[in-house]
Amino acid sequence: MPEQIYGIRHHGPGSARAVVSSLSVQRPSILLIEGPPEADDLVRWVASSSLEPPVALLGYAADDPRQAAFWPFAVFSPEWQALNWAVSAGVPVRFFDLPFGYRFSGGDSSDLPHRPVDPIGELAAAAGYDDPERWWEDVVEHRGMPAFEAIAEAMAAIREDSPDDPSDLVREAYMRTVLREVRKTHDEIAVVCGAWHVPALTRKVALKDDAALLKGRKKAKVAFTWVPWTYGRLASWSGYGAGVRSPGWYHHLFTSADEVVPRWLVDAAGVLRAEGVPTSSAHIIEATRLAEALATMRGRPLAGLAEVTEAAEAVMCDAEPLRVELINKRLVVGERLGGVPEEMPALPLAKDLAAQQRNVRLKPEALERALDLDLRKETDLKRSRLLHRLRLLDLPWGEPMAGSRGIGTFREEWKLRWQPEFAVQLVEGSMYGTTVVSAATAKITKAADDAQTLAEVTALVETCLLADLAEAYPPVLAALDVRAALDADVGHLMSAIPALARTLRYGDVRKTDVEGLATVTASLLMRVCAGLPSAVGSVSDEAAKLLRDRIDGVHSAVGLLADDDLRGRWLTTLASLAGRGDLHGLLAGRLTRLLLDAGRLDAAEARRRLRLPLTVGTPPAHGAAWVEGFLSGGGLLLVHDDALLDLLDGWLADIPAAAFDDVLPLLRRTFGAFEAGERRAIGEKIAGGRAGGNASGLGFDESRADLVLPTLSALLGRKL
Repeated sequence: MPEQIYGIRHHGPGSARAVVSSLSVQRPSILLIEGPPEADDLVRWVASSSLEPPVALLGYAADDPRQAAFWPFAVFSPEWQALNWAVSAGVPVRFFDLPFGYRFSGGDSSDLPHRPVDPIGELAAAAGYDDPERWWEDVVEHRGMPAFEAIAEAMAAIREDSPDDPSDLVREAYMRTVLREVRKTHDEIAVVCGAWHVPALTRKVALKDDAALLKGRKKAKVAFTWVPWTYGRLASWSGYGAGVRSPGWYHHLFTSADEVVPRWLVDAAGVLRAEGVPTSSAHIIEATRLAEALATMRGRPLAGLAEVTEAAEAVMCDAEPLRVELINKRLVVGERLGGVPEEMPALPLAKDLAAQQRNVRLKPEALERALDLDLRKETDLKRSRLLHRLRLLDLPWGEPMAGSRGIGTFREEWKLRWQPEFAVQLVEGSMYGTTVVSAATAKITKAADDAQTLAEVTALVETCLLADLAEAYPPVLAALDVRAALDADVGHLMSAIPALARTLRYGDVRKTDVEGLATVTASLLMRVCAGLPSAVGSVSDEAAKLLRDRIDGVHSAVGLLADDDLRGRWLTTLASLAGRGDLHGLLAGRLTRLLLDAGRLDAAEARRRLRLPLTVGTPPAHGAAWVEGFLSGGGLLLVHDDALLDLLDGWLADIPAAAFDDVLPLLRRTFGAFEAGERRAIGEKIAGGRAGGNASGLGFDESRADLVLPTLSALLGRKL
């Protein structure tokens, strides 16, 4: 037979060892491997020690990088081991799968049905196993001997009774075409491919039939490169080189020459110890015995992942699910991140990013970690700018942690995790520029040109600050000016001001020049002051809540601007609105509180205004809304103003029973928003009788207390 076909399982360590052993015996003159032929030129990089798996071949359409695909390889992947053997032995290598460029022709295989059956699952079921992974471990991984012929026969039997996948038929037609071509120049041929394809490659098919399947297909222009991969992604991957659930375990099986179970449990103990869980040698010894005993009881040749996991859970984890989950994450899956040579040809944008990562000393890592930045330090400031620029390029290497504003203080908190798919975002981002700064600048400028609303442009202004994109400021500010001039909605103008004020206030923290923004912000505030009176009259409950939030936002923003003239104009506007009769209670109360806090009203005037909605004859719902607006800034005011607290306490006591249920949700929302300490202080003050000078406090009402006695008697089973 002119060739040897080795049917393997993608990412199977047993297959990987068997392939290397068989190739060393056969010594072929050429090696064909299932994979994209456009990547043939990248095979030479396998000889570099800097190309460290897990890695993946990334292919993408040259004119549309969003059309991309990955071919991942781990150290235990049979294809990777075959590549290494061939490069070391000086044997020519060709990928002989259907070219990736054909996917973008009329017969795009991505739109065709998926493989109708799971061959490993079918074989496991036939052998009486309910877990395909366990069956594969028993018959292949733990046997230590090649089983290519047996697996090929099993696949042939399955394919006889299974419907054909049209995409497989096209791929196999191309593979047979390459085989016919190679037979003309080589006698000793080795083929490494998925075991599913072996029956199709050994079956005799006429040349014209294969040509008919491939007829009319055109190659699109594509590009390929090596990119780092992770075991986490390998565990969840689908499609070509379908993922395995436990890549970390398979890595251990492939790299451990002996004592597989004890070595694994030693590593598991290390994971637990790193988290402060005491784990001794005795734990490891006992867990090893238990795992081996479980394998014997179940008739397995060796202890597999299920046995070592159960043993670790029982002996080392004390049946704690979180400890087992930790071992699963760190060991069973693993977070190993591969690497590629620095000298390998890559996109200019990718090279610039790598240079900046080295400059700011941020290494891409697959394991999630927290990063605290002090923006007063030059290196941390550069790190912040880089992370924000990458987010603008849809590459979220860093995610701001919840509660970290990142703009109002000198500190930022990030959560970092590098994902292999970021390689695609880099390809897409290269359409905007050759460096991170130029690409981010070009993208935000385009976004400003395309923005349809004032809110969209306002967000871009803040992004310019965070990412320090000085060249993007002029076009973004111009777009802001245009959108602000065209937008007559007072609500939209109010929503825009807080972000602009933060940008002005904290630009010096990030050493960013924000010249020109102050004029635009002042203009927006003046327009809000002019338009707000017509916007607040006779509004619904929902509209009042929205307006209240927007007024709060603008009020806080005005405090950041440190401009006395603008602050005076804003407070004068609020004062002119607070006394209007058509004002919603929520807004009237809120404006009164803002004016009180700003010193425009004294406490006596605030109490007078509070009495008006709380008088007899005013609907309780209106009074409750007024109180909600007035107290939404916090309850500390009630702790220090006895007269105000007494007034509110009296109003609550006088609410008619029929109306109390209607206002209760408003009251609960208002008082529930107070800090726990504020609620406790208010309660103690009322109970202690310090509200309104009532020296006796609430007192004790025996008749009201007696009302609970029947219920207590029923619960206790005795008469009280």
